[in-house]
Amino acid sequence: MTDKKLWAGRFNQPTDAFVEAFTASVEFDQRLADYDIQGSIAHATMLARQGILSEEEKDSIIAGLERIREQIARGDFPWSVSLEDVHMNIEAALTDDIGDAGKKLHTGRSRNDQVATDVRLWLRDAIATIQAEIRRFQLALLELAEREAETILPGFTHLQTAQPVTFGHHMLAWFEMLQRDHGRFGDCARRMNQCPLGAAALAGTTYPIDREYSAELLGFDGPCANSLDAVSDRDFAIEFSAAASILMMHLSRMSEELIIWSSAQFGFVTLSDSFCTGSSIMPQKKNPDVPELVRGKSGRVFGHLMGLLTLMKSQPLAYNKDNQ
Repeated sequence: MTDKKLWAGRFNQPTDAFVEAFTASVEFDQRLADYDIQGSIAHATMLARQGILSEEEKDSIIAGLERIREQIARGDFPWSVSLEDVHMNIEAALTDDIGDAGKKLHTGRSRNDQVATDVRLWLRDAIATIQAEIRRFQLALLELAEREAETILPGFTHLQTAQPVTFGHHMLAWFEMLQRDHGRFGDCARRMNQCPLGAAALAGTTYPIDREYSAELLGFDGPCANSLDAVSDRDFAIEFSAAASILMMHLSRMSEELIIWSSAQFGFVTLSDSFCTGSSIMPQKKNPDVPELVRGKSGRVFGHLMGLLTLMKSQPLAYNKDNQ
C-alpha cells in the first residue's frame, strides 16, 4: 500500500518523521473504520446515481470497501502512521486494490465532512447501546422494587436517619434517575441525526451531488443546513458527554449507597461474592470494588466533558486540527 499522502501535491519536502507521528490519528480513529466504510459506500452510491461515477466504478468501489472491511475485522489490515488517519488508510488500500476507480471515491468530499459523518454514525450506535443497557438496568430495578415493596428501610437526610421508607421505594428513585438519563440520550440522538456529507472542506462542492440522498442512505433525518457548521462544530459530542456525565453522576450516587449499605456499620445489604474482592493481608475483608470503580470512573467521564468544552471554546470557523 502506497504511503503517499492525499494532500502531498504542492509540497517539495517530505514530512518530518516527528511531525508525521505527532499529527497522525490512526492509532485511535481506526475504531471508526466500519462507519467510514459505511459512509463511503453511501457516498459512492450517491455519486453513481448523479452520473459522477459509472455503475461499474461504483460496484468496484463497494466490493473493494467490503473486502477492506473484512480484512479489518480479521485484524490483518496494515495500518500506516504515514497515512495519518483511518480515511486515508482505507482510501489508499482501496486504490491499491481496484486501481484508479478508488481515487474517484473522494470526489465531492473532504476529510472534514467525512470525519464529522463518521463520528455521528459512531455516536448514534453508542447511544442506542447505552439506552438499551439503561433499560436493562431499569427492568432489574423494577423487579427488585416489586420484590422488596414491603421491606422497611430508613430514609435519610444529611445521612442522618429521618423517616421510614421501603427498599422498593428507594429502588424506584434510582429508576426515575435512569428514566431521565434515557431521555437525555434520546434528545442528543435526535439533534445529532443530521448528515454533514456534502459540506466538503467548509463551503460545499461544485459537483452536482445529492446531499438529501446521502443522508437518506445513512439513516439521517436530513443534511446539515450550514456547511461551515457541519464540519466545524462538535457540540453533539459535547452534548453526548454531558448526558454521559449526568448518567455517571447517578451511577456514582447509587454506588456510594451500595458501598455504605454493605459496610459493617450499616449492614443493609450483602453484595454477592462474585462482585467483590478480598485483601491480600486481611483475610476477613470483602471489598465492594465494583461500585467503587463505578464511582471512580465517573471522574474520567466528567473530565472528557470539560476537555471537549475547553477544546472547542476558542476555535474560529471552520475546521481546525484541534478536533482530531
